[in-house]
Amino acid sequence: MYKVFVNDKPLFLTNKIEKETDFQLFLLESIDIKKLIVKIFQNKIQKAFLYHPDESLLLKTLKSKIPVVKAGGGLVKNAKGEILFIFRNGKWDLPKGGTEKNETMEETAMREVEEETGINGLSIVEKLQKTYHVFKRNGRYKLKVTTWYEMNSTFEGTPEGQEEEGIEKVEWINPKDIPTLLENSYENIKLLFETEKINF
Repeated sequence: MYKVFVNDKPLFLTNKIEKETDFQLFLLESIDIKKLIVKIFQNKIQKAFLYHPDESLLLKTLKSKIPVVKAGGGLVKNAKGEILFIFRNGKWDLPKGGTEKNETMEETAMREVEEETGINGLSIVEKLQKTYHVFKRNGRYKLKVTTWYEMNSTFEGTPEGQEEEGIEKVEWINPKDIPTLLENSYENIKLLFETEKINF
């Protein structure tokens, strides 16, 4: 199952029909994906499942209907085991950004962490999952696919948020404080911490 967030509301791409009642189920063959996304954006639908027996076809179809933006991001730990967060647009987030020409996804993720937070001395530990969310820019819907990496950093200075990206704060957060902080974060970020079983 793929979980795509549209305006922070879940759209599940699934090959299983669940016996729940609090969501709407749509069949891939009979739904206009763009119209569905618009309805979710307009808060007319809070939670939806898009069904097809072939799960990979669901994601492929979504990508064919909406332009895809590829991004890389980092879940960065320091020597004390604290995790790096940024604060922008009134929410806590992790550093990430779009890929540039001829960059590998690892290079994108590391460059974006450095640019957005001023933190260097980075090394990639492992590749984490991808997250998916639909956003609207200049009247057009786009699907952002972010590949996340767990990273370590030997940086010991003071982090600095990238002003032109609207980053107000960059902070190392003690793992025990993360659950509270996630209450004011995005669903994709919460999902990352839920599924990666980060040790708190």
